Amino acid sequence: MGLLIGFSTIIIVICCGVALAHSGVLDARSQRTLGEIAFFVASPALMVTTISKVEVEGAATNLFASAAALGTSFTVYAAIARLRWRLDGGTVLIGSLASSYVNAGNLGLAIAAYVVKDITVVVPTLLVQMLVVQPIALIALDRHTGRGSGTVAVLRRLTTNPLTIAALLGLVLAITGWTLPQAVADPLQLLAGAAIPLMLMSYGAALRLSPLPGRAGHNREVATVAVLKLAFMPVVAWVVGTSLGLDGPVLLGVVLTAALPTAQNIFLHATRYRVGEDVARESILLTTLCSLPIALLVAVLLG
Repeated sequence: MGLLIGFSTIIIVICCGVALAHSGVLDARSQRTLGEIAFFVASPALMVTTISKVEVEGAATNLFASAAALGTSFTVYAAIARLRWRLDGGTVLIGSLASSYVNAGNLGLAIAAYVVKDITVVVPTLLVQMLVVQPIALIALDRHTGRGSGTVAVLRRLTTNPLTIAALLGLVLAITGWTLPQAVADPLQLLAGAAIPLMLMSYGAALRLSPLPGRAGHNREVATVAVLKLAFMPVVAWVVGTSLGLDGPVLLGVVLTAALPTAQNIFLHATRYRVGEDVARESILLTTLCSLPIALLVAVLLG
C-alpha cells in the first residue's frame, strides 16, 4: 500500500502541472520560473529540514552499498554515452545522473516508512546524493555552461550554491544535534513543503509543453537510462549488500531505494542549466511509470 500511495501521489501532482500547462495557466517561461523557485528557495529548505533530522551513525555498510550501486550505474552510462555515442559532457552528465540518482527524498522516504518500517535505510543514499554527487555535478554543470574554472571558481560554486550550502547545514545540525530557533525552523518547514510540488508541477508542465515522449530523438539514451536505473542498479545494490552481510529490512531498503525512479530534481538541474532536458524529462517519466512493478517484485522477493 505504501508503494501505491507514494507513486499515485507523485503522478497526481505531475498531472496538475500538465493540466495547468494545457489550460494556458503555465507557459514555458513560467514553467522555468517554478523550477528556479524550487532550485533557489524551496529545495534548499527541504534539504536542511530533511538532513537535520536523520541519524548518521551506524550506517557505514548501507552507505557503501548505496554508493557502489549509484557509482556503478553512473559510470556505465557515462562510458556508453561518451565513448560510443560521442555526446558532449553536459548531456553525458545529465544522462548519467538520470541513470543513478534516485527519488530518495520524496518517494524513498515514503516507501521506507510504509514498506520497510524504517526511514533510516534511505538516509545513506540521501547523504551520498545530496552531499557528494549533487555538489560535484553542479560544479561540472557550472563549468560546462562557461561559468569559469580553476580553484577560485570551484570554491565560489561550493560556497554560493544554495543546494550545497543547505545540505552541509543540514549535516552539521544532524551531527551536532543542534536545533534551529523556531523563528527560523518554521519558515524553513513551510518553504520545504513547497519544494516537491513545485518540482513535480514544473515537470508536468514541461511534459505538456514539450514534444511527446519518444519524439525528441533521444530514445536510445532514455532506454539505456531505464535499463540501468531499474534493472542494473538494484542488482548491483543486492550483490554488494549481500556480500557485505546486509540482510532483512536493511537489505530490502537498500535494494528498494536503488530501484526507485529517477529523481525529479535531475530535470530541475537540466532545466536550470539548459542541457539534457529531453533526456531528463523522458527518463523520469519512463522510470516512474515502470518502477512500481520492479519495486513490488523487490518487496516480494526480499520482504
